[in-house]
Amino acid sequence: MAPTAFRWTVFPIVMGATVAWTMARMAAGQPPSVAFLLPQITAFAIVAILEHVYPLHRSWNRNRRDVHVDAVHGVTIAVLVGIASPIVLAGAIGLSGFVSREFGTGLWPSHWPLLAQAALALVIGELPGYWIHRWQHHWEWLWRFHATHHSAPRLYWLNAGRFHPIDSLMTFIPSYGLLAFLGSSEPVLALFTLVTAIHGIFQHANLQLRLGPLNYFFSMAELHRWHHSKTVFEANHNYGQTVSVWDTLFGTRYLPNDREPPEDIGIPDLPNFPMTWWAQILSPLRWSRIRDAQ
Repeated sequence: MAPTAFRWTVFPIVMGATVAWTMARMAAGQPPSVAFLLPQITAFAIVAILEHVYPLHRSWNRNRRDVHVDAVHGVTIAVLVGIASPIVLAGAIGLSGFVSREFGTGLWPSHWPLLAQAALALVIGELPGYWIHRWQHHWEWLWRFHATHHSAPRLYWLNAGRFHPIDSLMTFIPSYGLLAFLGSSEPVLALFTLVTAIHGIFQHANLQLRLGPLNYFFSMAELHRWHHSKTVFEANHNYGQTVSVWDTLFGTRYLPNDREPPEDIGIPDLPNFPMTWWAQILSPLRWSRIRDAQ
């Protein structure tokens, strides 16, 4: 059992330290697009190590022939987002400039302190992602892309990147496009990227974590583990990828206090979902065969 102090402080300490480190690097002249990279990689390494010190479930630390596919998904998403970023941001910034010229005002509160702007970005940027994620669980033509993420047989830091590329773009383009359109600055987008990535690693981490009141802002592991439940009712909650604000507002927040989230996770009605990277990439095109296989 992890010490109480560890369970309650590991997330805020790591998140706070990496945000502060990134802001210091930007203040020292590092470009925002680069400043967050080393802090983010460091946080990933810390979580990966701590999973073997204070795991929630020791069974989740056992390789189930999923490490390779999760790693390839992570690299694929990183490359894809890296390619898409300039195009998405350029288009949104151009549209924002047009709106600003036409209406004579900026839409983003650039006069706010940077941390306040970052917090606002997390909430505003999450709104389209919340609804897309929610629709993915209710519309089969979207679920066929999102099912790859829920095919994970366990939760650990690396499967935070187990997403079909189309699934990632569904969230990335509206979220970053909206923030750029509203006029958020590059430092704000850098902090948005950093917090989203580190939160995602903790959200899926096989760690003993407690957040208490912070669960009303962050959609952390205590909430997200229910989202990976094999019980459909439980899985169809907690759609927030970083914040739980919209789940609370729209009635989809779920955190029962009488039991712990399930250790056995996955997709019960897709027992033959493919478990190799290439087969998962092609799975939306082979959906009828996968869905009907028993």
